[in-house]
Amino acid sequence: MSTDALRKPRTSYGAAIPDQCEVLVIGGGPAGSSVAALLAKRGVDVVLLEKARHPRPQVGESLIPHVWKYADQTGASPLIEKEGFLAKAGGIAVWNGKIHRIVFSEFGFTRPALHVERDIFDELLLNHAESVGARVFQQVTVREANLGLDSPQVHYVDRRGDDAYEGQLNCRFVVDASGPSAVLAGQFKSRRLVDSRMRFLSLWGYFKNSRFVGADGRGHPAADINKVRPVTFVTSFADGWIWHIVLRKLTSVGLVINTETARAMDKAGREQFFLDTLRRAPYLDRLLDKAEYMEGSFCERPDYSYYSTKLCGENFYCIGDAASFVDPIYSHGVLNAFYNASMTALAVCESLKDPARRARHAQLCENRLRQFYGFSRSLALGEFGGDGVDAELVRHFMRQVPPVELELMLAASSISDRSENFHQLVREAGLGLHPARAGAHLMEELVL
Repeated sequence: MSTDALRKPRTSYGAAIPDQCEVLVIGGGPAGSSVAALLAKRGVDVVLLEKARHPRPQVGESLIPHVWKYADQTGASPLIEKEGFLAKAGGIAVWNGKIHRIVFSEFGFTRPALHVERDIFDELLLNHAESVGARVFQQVTVREANLGLDSPQVHYVDRRGDDAYEGQLNCRFVVDASGPSAVLAGQFKSRRLVDSRMRFLSLWGYFKNSRFVGADGRGHPAADINKVRPVTFVTSFADGWIWHIVLRKLTSVGLVINTETARAMDKAGREQFFLDTLRRAPYLDRLLDKAEYMEGSFCERPDYSYYSTKLCGENFYCIGDAASFVDPIYSHGVLNAFYNASMTALAVCESLKDPARRARHAQLCENRLRQFYGFSRSLALGEFGGDGVDAELVRHFMRQVPPVELELMLAASSISDRSENFHQLVREAGLGLHPARAGAHLMEELVL
């Protein structure tokens, strides 16, 4: 394609992308859609550029009850309720042969956790952001952002029509919610992989007619999904752990393994390793015994445990997976996106009102984002201090978390062998909580 074609003005396909706005959001996943909705509801002129066309495939189907307070903030809760995603009662994990059960209602949560089809969930959030005033453009890829100007300039390629069009937009703030693409971290060269012992990749696919685990600790046929409330089922194996998340029509099943385990495998070899591991895994073999593997559904996300050393500045913010990502064992990915969006929307609004203090607002926001990342990291990986984590920030964050939410996380951490450092942080924060009181019940058996 010629350079002239790339630069041909867009006149014949869709609404024209404006030349300027107050806030430009890169990416239309949960982080980008949520920050756009929060800003638009407060009267901020927001443009969101998303490289894909929704609905698009995405993994991360398990949501914990914490997400409702953030969905309430954006106004998306009624839409989520209307969609009728599967409500889940809690989680059951088999870790190193021990069976643990967590029931969310025991912690006082009155609104359910959910199993969601992420393509539908993410499109719902993106459409909501547009409905409250954000100007949303899909199939538009951001190439770079020139942040050295008083008015940041964002360069993009619009691929909505038959020809691509290269354009630019000026704004006051750029919010990078581009997921693992991490546009700004790539520019800054600020992305860091965590210690190799803690680096993981995920392999996953989808099955029809899988049995599922109910809150009663029993296996149930797929046909009973509207009769028995399910749980997220997790089990460890020699090289990592496995998730089993039943949805309305399919079941998401995935492996999380250290990158070294799969380094020498090509994609076909990884898919075979994935299927062979599921067949050998205790309990999973029974759940999937009569299930049909969806050929062509195999996906992978390599080497995803990373963080950025540069998150916020006077005219930019990096949020969600564009800022960091850790092992997804406790379903913190979407929660991280919502939390980051909430903190960033507040910082941007305050900076728009008082530009002279925008560096201060950015620093406060970065501290908050690092607190949550460190909290998730210590929870999921069982290590803290250095390598992108400030233990004191984590302890300070713990003191601010509502006790019911922290108790649930403490209970969840008790199911794996990664929990001691997290428990130590809780003790050092002086919170007086103890895993024995936090509701992670041992079970004698599962009847599948």
